[in-house]
Amino acid sequence: MKDKNTIIGIVLLAILFFVFFWYTNKQQGEYVTHQKRIQDSLRTDSLKKITPEQKAAFILDSLRADSIGRANAAGNFANTANVPEQLVTVENDLIKAVFTTKGGAVKYVELKHYNSSSGGKVVLGESGKDGISYAVNTGANKSALTTEMNFVAGQPEKNADGSQTIQFKLTDAAGAGIIHQYTIKQGSYLIDWNISLTGAQSLITNNTLNFHFVSQPMQVEKSADYERRMTNVCFSEGNDFDYISSKTEHKFEKPVQWVSAAQQFFNVALIAKDNFKGGEVHWARSTDTTQVIGLVDASLQMQAPASASVNIPMQLYYGPNDYKILQNAAPEMDGIVNLGRDFYAFVRPINKYIIMPVFNFFAGFISVYGWVIALLTIFIRLVTSPLVYRSYKSGARMKLLRPELDELRKKFGTDQQGFAMEQMKLFREAGVNPLGGCLPLLLQIPIFFALYSFFNSNISLRGQPFLWSKDLSTYDILVQFGSKIFVIGDHISLFALLAVATSFLISVYNMNMTPQDPNNPALKYMPYIYPVFMLLFFNSLPAALTWYYTVSNLITLGIQFTIQNYILDHDKILAQMHERRKAPKVKPKSKWQEQYEKMLEAQKKVQQMKDQQQKNKK
Repeated sequence: MKDKNTIIGIVLLAILFFVFFWYTNKQQGEYVTHQKRIQDSLRTDSLKKITPEQKAAFILDSLRADSIGRANAAGNFANTANVPEQLVTVENDLIKAVFTTKGGAVKYVELKHYNSSSGGKVVLGESGKDGISYAVNTGANKSALTTEMNFVAGQPEKNADGSQTIQFKLTDAAGAGIIHQYTIKQGSYLIDWNISLTGAQSLITNNTLNFHFVSQPMQVEKSADYERRMTNVCFSEGNDFDYISSKTEHKFEKPVQWVSAAQQFFNVALIAKDNFKGGEVHWARSTDTTQVIGLVDASLQMQAPASASVNIPMQLYYGPNDYKILQNAAPEMDGIVNLGRDFYAFVRPINKYIIMPVFNFFAGFISVYGWVIALLTIFIRLVTSPLVYRSYKSGARMKLLRPELDELRKKFGTDQQGFAMEQMKLFREAGVNPLGGCLPLLLQIPIFFALYSFFNSNISLRGQPFLWSKDLSTYDILVQFGSKIFVIGDHISLFALLAVATSFLISVYNMNMTPQDPNNPALKYMPYIYPVFMLLFFNSLPAALTWYYTVSNLITLGIQFTIQNYILDHDKILAQMHERRKAPKVKPKSKWQEQYEKMLEAQKKVQQMKDQQQKNKK
């Protein structure tokens, strides 16, 4: 009773702490919002006091100061400092790339075959912070980033192979100059970028180019929160793939081949054909309620040849995280597709050599991806069925031993060690493996983690409808709430409910088929508690994964029912168990059984010593 009251007290205390912190955070949020409203009001009032003439003069002075500042920084290139920005569009069958004369760079890229969740096409690099630049010397003790100078754009030229090329030029009075040449090929998400420097020794210091790559991914999927969790910085360092997600920075110690701001299904990458010699990257995941996913800020150094004229081959990638496309884009770039990393890296071979080929095989002749997933599930269950059958057979033997186990419980009462030792002896005599019934569950673990990675990163599922789900790559919605509810979120998924319901049926069925320990009442309530936790976890998962889990559970129920009622001969199994127990030969113990019995014997001795000490005190 004392333990019970202690537990109740701890639970009540935890609830009080939760309510306190929730209320405090709410009050702090309201206070910050109130303060921001006051500051905005004060700013608006101060602006209202400025006359139109004063406002116009202020704007004119700001523009003049900005113009002078740009001209000073541009130095020898001052003649182009205040040239108006121009946009030039070049496109192929997959992308529409918009270039700007400001920095002679890509402004943004529209993907023609992918739609954003908010409407329209997916656009990458469209935020005001996105950009790729490098510093050049513009005069004595002067330097500027290329994005601060205005290039002169040429006209796009069509090449014999169907590709298109556009050049952006920047030249000073002394003859030094910069040319950015971009080539876009048909059927490719890659943009070839060639940098030509004339008079390079005066433009760059110590033959080193310092690149600055900034990317601010914006929301393109249904859930910004989930997309943030799936977004990270990927790179190839020393020709090995690596990434940062929970970390905020990484310093490159080896040559770098490419750096990518990788969202769940799309990425923007800077590729160096001749490698960056080093640098560092910073990553900040957004925590607000805007459409901003995060910010990638990389500083990369490249050693240029010691020559008056220098050509630097680069590439840019604006496109989908498609495994085959990324395989051909750059070495190790297919690692952006998360088929298993870190603790779950062991499932990557499963995905790469089993799940993905089988999925693609079925998808080759079935257009509805929901049925492709169902066939994939059937394939997985068929492959694992021999092992599962052995576990079900072991479970049937356990069921037949239930009357004898009940007698042992009555005999030993509260002596758990004695009961456990006799139980192991009974299992050994009957040829029962007590862990055999755990095999289906153990098999599900690597398979579930493999499919969790696969369905979360498989772009072919994006936008694919099935039954009531509009998109298998994200959760379906049965009920939409007006606001987020703690842990659950802002919706209830029907596929998640089906997965939970079928898991509950399996738990109840297994409880009826296997003997339960009456001295452990917690097991009695697990089938009712477990589904609640499952729902909290499954509710935000892709519909593809919860649909797989539902189909897998239904197959499990069907297999269990069929094996138990139509395949296994319980009378035959019982007869085999009796024959085995009557056999005069000594039943060999497994190493596991030997160790387990030693542990039980040690526990029994310890308990006997405690009981003796209690008697001596009395």
